Amino acid sequence: MTRVLVVDDEPQIVRALVINLKARHYEVDAAPDGATALQLAAALHPDVVVLDLGLPDMDGVEVIKGLRGWTRVPILVLSARHTSDEKVEALDAGADDYVTKPFGMDELLARLRASVRRSEPVGQDVTEDIAIVETAGFTVDLAAKKVHRGGRDVRLTPTEWHLLEVLVRNGGRLVSQKQLLQEVWGPSYGTETNYLRVYMAQLRRKLEADPSHPRHFVTEPGMGYRFERG
Repeated sequence: MTRVLVVDDEPQIVRALVINLKARHYEVDAAPDGATALQLAAALHPDVVVLDLGLPDMDGVEVIKGLRGWTRVPILVLSARHTSDEKVEALDAGADDYVTKPFGMDELLARLRASVRRSEPVGQDVTEDIAIVETAGFTVDLAAKKVHRGGRDVRLTPTEWHLLEVLVRNGGRLVSQKQLLQEVWGPSYGTETNYLRVYMAQLRRKLEADPSHPRHFVTEPGMGYRFERG
Protein backbone atom coordinates (compact mmCIF):
# COMPACT_ATOMS: atom_id res chain seq x y z
CA MET A 1 0.00 0.00 0.00
CA THR A 2 1.35 3.43 -0.98
CA ARG A 3 1.92 5.69 2.02
CA VAL A 4 1.21 9.42 1.61
CA LEU A 5 2.28 12.16 4.03
CA VAL A 6 0.00 15.21 3.74
CA VAL A 7 1.51 18.42 5.13
CA ASP A 8 -1.01 21.27 5.42
CA ASP A 9 -2.35 23.49 8.20
CA GLU A 10 -5.85 23.85 6.68
CA PRO A 11 -8.02 21.15 8.34
CA GLN A 12 -10.63 21.11 5.55
CA ILE A 13 -8.01 20.43 2.88
CA VAL A 14 -6.38 17.71 5.00
CA ARG A 15 -9.79 16.13 5.57
CA ALA A 16 -10.64 16.16 1.86
CA LEU A 17 -7.28 14.66 0.93
CA VAL A 18 -7.45 11.96 3.61
CA ILE A 19 -10.97 10.91 2.53
CA ASN A 20 -10.12 10.81 -1.17
CA LEU A 21 -6.76 9.07 -0.73
CA LYS A 22 -8.09 6.42 1.65
CA ALA A 23 -10.99 5.76 -0.72
CA ARG A 24 -8.34 4.89 -3.31
CA HIS A 25 -6.49 2.58 -0.92
CA TYR A 26 -3.64 4.87 0.05
CA GLU A 27 -2.31 4.88 3.60
CA VAL A 28 -2.35 8.49 4.81
CA ASP A 29 -0.57 10.41 7.57
CA ALA A 30 -0.96 14.14 8.18
CA ALA A 31 1.22 16.90 9.64
CA PRO A 32 0.02 20.46 10.41
CA ASP A 33 3.48 22.08 10.25
CA GLY A 34 6.99 21.66 8.91
CA ALA A 35 8.66 20.34 12.05
CA THR A 36 6.06 17.60 12.46
CA ALA A 37 6.36 16.78 8.75
CA LEU A 38 10.12 16.24 8.99
CA GLN A 39 9.71 14.08 12.11
CA LEU A 40 6.98 11.92 10.53
CA ALA A 41 8.90 11.55 7.28
CA ALA A 42 11.94 10.27 9.18
CA ALA A 43 9.84 7.91 11.31
CA LEU A 44 7.38 6.60 8.71
CA HIS A 45 9.28 6.78 5.38
CA PRO A 46 6.29 7.73 3.18
CA ASP A 47 6.23 6.87 -0.53
CA VAL A 48 5.17 10.41 -1.49
CA VAL A 49 4.77 13.78 0.29
CA VAL A 50 1.99 16.29 -0.52
CA LEU A 51 3.28 19.58 0.85
CA ASP A 52 1.71 23.02 1.34
CA LEU A 53 4.28 25.84 1.16
CA GLY A 54 2.45 28.19 3.55
CA LEU A 55 3.08 26.47 6.88
CA PRO A 56 2.82 28.17 10.30
CA ASP A 57 6.33 27.38 11.55
CA MET A 58 8.55 27.45 8.45
CA ASP A 59 8.39 27.95 4.72
CA GLY A 60 7.59 24.80 2.77
CA VAL A 61 10.75 25.27 0.70
CA GLU A 62 12.75 24.70 3.90
CA VAL A 63 10.85 21.45 4.42
CA ILE A 64 11.77 20.38 0.87
CA LYS A 65 15.44 21.14 1.55
CA GLY A 66 15.26 19.25 4.84
CA LEU A 67 13.82 16.18 3.14
CA ARG A 68 16.25 16.33 0.24
CA GLY A 69 19.13 16.17 2.69
CA TRP A 70 18.46 12.46 3.17
CA THR A 71 15.65 11.15 0.96
CA ARG A 72 14.55 11.06 -2.68
CA VAL A 73 10.86 10.63 -1.79
CA PRO A 74 8.62 12.31 -4.42
CA ILE A 75 7.37 15.72 -3.20
CA LEU A 76 4.17 17.17 -4.68
CA VAL A 77 3.79 20.83 -3.72
CA LEU A 78 0.29 22.14 -3.07
CA SER A 79 0.18 25.91 -2.69
CA ALA A 80 -1.77 29.12 -3.23
CA ARG A 81 1.38 30.79 -4.58
CA HIS A 82 0.95 31.28 -8.32
CA THR A 83 4.01 33.14 -9.57
CA SER A 84 6.51 31.39 -11.80
CA ASP A 85 9.44 32.40 -9.56
CA GLU A 86 7.88 30.73 -6.53
CA LYS A 87 7.15 27.56 -8.48
CA VAL A 88 10.70 27.43 -9.81
CA GLU A 89 12.09 28.01 -6.29
CA ALA A 90 10.17 24.98 -5.00
CA LEU A 91 11.21 22.83 -7.96
CA ASP A 92 14.80 23.99 -7.66
CA ALA A 93 14.80 23.04 -3.96
CA GLY A 94 13.87 19.48 -4.95
CA ALA A 95 10.09 19.29 -5.40
CA ASP A 96 8.87 17.00 -8.17
CA ASP A 97 5.63 18.74 -9.15
CA TYR A 98 3.48 21.73 -8.26
CA VAL A 99 -0.31 22.11 -8.00
CA THR A 100 -1.86 25.51 -7.26
CA LYS A 101 -4.84 26.07 -4.96
CA PRO A 102 -7.73 25.87 -5.55
CA PHE A 103 -7.18 22.52 -7.22
CA GLY A 104 -9.22 19.75 -8.77
CA MET A 105 -9.02 16.49 -6.83
CA ASP A 106 -8.78 14.42 -10.04
CA GLU A 107 -5.80 16.45 -11.24
CA LEU A 108 -4.06 16.23 -7.88
CA LEU A 109 -4.53 12.46 -7.74
CA ALA A 110 -3.22 12.08 -11.30
CA ARG A 111 -0.13 14.15 -10.44
CA LEU A 112 0.38 12.07 -7.29
CA ARG A 113 0.17 8.82 -9.24
CA ALA A 114 2.69 10.15 -11.76
CA SER A 115 5.09 11.16 -8.97
CA VAL A 116 4.91 7.70 -7.43
CA ARG A 117 5.36 6.08 -10.85
CA ARG A 118 8.52 8.10 -11.53
CA SER A 119 10.06 6.90 -8.27
CA GLU A 120 9.46 3.20 -8.93
CA PRO A 121 12.43 0.99 -9.82
CA VAL A 122 13.21 0.35 -13.44
CA GLY A 123 11.80 -2.96 -14.65
CA GLN A 124 13.86 -5.99 -15.55
CA ASP A 125 13.73 -5.26 -19.29
CA VAL A 126 16.99 -3.30 -19.32
CA THR A 127 19.27 -5.04 -21.80
CA GLU A 128 22.88 -5.67 -20.94
CA ASP A 129 24.32 -3.44 -23.66
CA ILE A 130 22.64 -0.30 -22.35
CA ALA A 131 22.43 -1.10 -18.63
CA ILE A 132 25.67 0.80 -17.91
CA VAL A 133 26.41 4.09 -19.68
CA GLU A 134 29.86 5.55 -19.07
CA THR A 135 31.17 9.04 -19.78
CA ALA A 136 34.53 10.57 -18.96
CA GLY A 137 33.13 12.12 -15.79
CA PHE A 138 30.32 9.86 -14.54
CA THR A 139 28.61 6.48 -14.95
CA VAL A 140 24.86 5.83 -15.20
CA ASP A 141 23.61 2.42 -14.04
CA LEU A 142 20.11 2.17 -15.54
CA ALA A 143 19.26 -1.13 -13.90
CA ALA A 144 20.24 -0.02 -10.38
CA LYS A 145 18.98 3.56 -10.86
CA LYS A 146 22.31 4.96 -9.70
CA VAL A 147 24.80 7.53 -10.92
CA HIS A 148 28.46 7.50 -9.87
CA ARG A 149 30.84 10.42 -10.17
CA GLY A 150 34.34 10.53 -8.78
CA GLY A 151 33.85 7.21 -7.02
CA ARG A 152 30.72 8.36 -5.19
CA ASP A 153 26.99 8.01 -5.66
CA VAL A 154 25.28 11.18 -6.90
CA ARG A 155 22.00 11.89 -5.11
CA LEU A 156 19.21 12.58 -7.64
CA THR A 157 15.52 13.24 -7.02
CA PRO A 158 13.06 10.87 -8.76
CA THR A 159 12.28 13.52 -11.37
CA GLU A 160 15.97 14.25 -12.02
CA TRP A 161 16.54 10.52 -12.46
CA HIS A 162 13.60 10.08 -14.82
CA LEU A 163 14.77 13.00 -16.98
CA LEU A 164 18.31 11.61 -17.04
CA GLU A 165 17.03 8.14 -17.91
CA VAL A 166 14.98 9.36 -20.89
CA LEU A 167 17.95 11.32 -22.26
CA VAL A 168 20.45 8.49 -21.71
CA ARG A 169 18.21 5.89 -23.35
CA ASN A 170 18.00 8.22 -26.36
CA GLY A 171 21.74 8.92 -26.33
CA GLY A 172 22.90 11.00 -29.29
CA ARG A 173 19.34 11.76 -30.41
CA LEU A 174 17.44 15.01 -29.97
CA VAL A 175 14.55 14.60 -27.53
CA SER A 176 11.96 17.33 -27.99
CA GLN A 177 10.78 19.51 -25.12
CA LYS A 178 7.26 18.15 -25.50
CA GLN A 179 8.42 14.53 -25.47
CA LEU A 180 10.50 15.08 -22.34
CA LEU A 181 7.66 16.83 -20.53
CA GLN A 182 5.15 14.11 -21.41
CA GLU A 183 7.48 11.21 -20.58
CA VAL A 184 8.69 12.67 -17.28
CA TRP A 185 5.69 14.67 -16.01
CA GLY A 186 2.79 13.04 -17.86
CA PRO A 187 0.61 13.34 -21.00
CA SER A 188 -1.13 16.53 -19.84
CA TYR A 189 2.18 18.42 -20.02
CA GLY A 190 3.80 19.92 -23.10
CA THR A 191 4.38 23.64 -22.62
CA GLU A 192 5.96 23.89 -19.14
CA THR A 193 9.47 24.46 -20.52
CA ASN A 194 10.53 26.20 -17.28
CA TYR A 195 10.38 22.75 -15.62
CA LEU A 196 12.95 21.50 -18.11
CA ARG A 197 15.23 24.50 -17.62
CA VAL A 198 15.23 24.01 -13.85
CA TYR A 199 15.90 20.28 -13.95
CA MET A 200 18.48 20.40 -16.73
CA ALA A 201 20.36 23.04 -14.72
CA GLN A 202 20.26 20.73 -11.69
CA LEU A 203 21.56 17.74 -13.68
CA ARG A 204 24.36 19.85 -15.12
CA ARG A 205 25.36 21.14 -11.69
CA LYS A 206 25.51 17.59 -10.35
CA LEU A 207 27.13 15.85 -13.33
CA GLU A 208 28.90 18.25 -15.67
CA ALA A 209 32.54 19.28 -15.07
CA ASP A 210 31.61 22.77 -16.28
CA PRO A 211 27.84 23.28 -15.95
CA SER A 212 27.92 26.59 -17.85
CA HIS A 213 29.50 24.83 -20.86
CA PRO A 214 27.80 21.41 -20.81
CA ARG A 215 29.48 18.56 -22.64
CA HIS A 216 26.92 15.83 -22.03
CA PHE A 217 23.53 17.57 -21.64
CA VAL A 218 23.25 19.65 -24.78
CA THR A 219 20.50 22.18 -25.45
CA GLU A 220 19.08 22.53 -28.96
CA PRO A 221 17.52 26.02 -28.61
CA GLY A 222 13.76 26.02 -29.07
CA MET A 223 13.74 22.29 -29.86
CA GLY A 224 14.87 20.09 -26.99
CA TYR A 225 17.88 18.35 -25.43
CA ARG A 226 20.40 15.68 -26.35
CA PHE A 227 22.65 13.45 -24.26
CA GLU A 228 26.20 12.93 -25.56
CA ARG A 229 28.56 10.43 -23.96
CA GLY A 230 31.73 12.17 -25.13
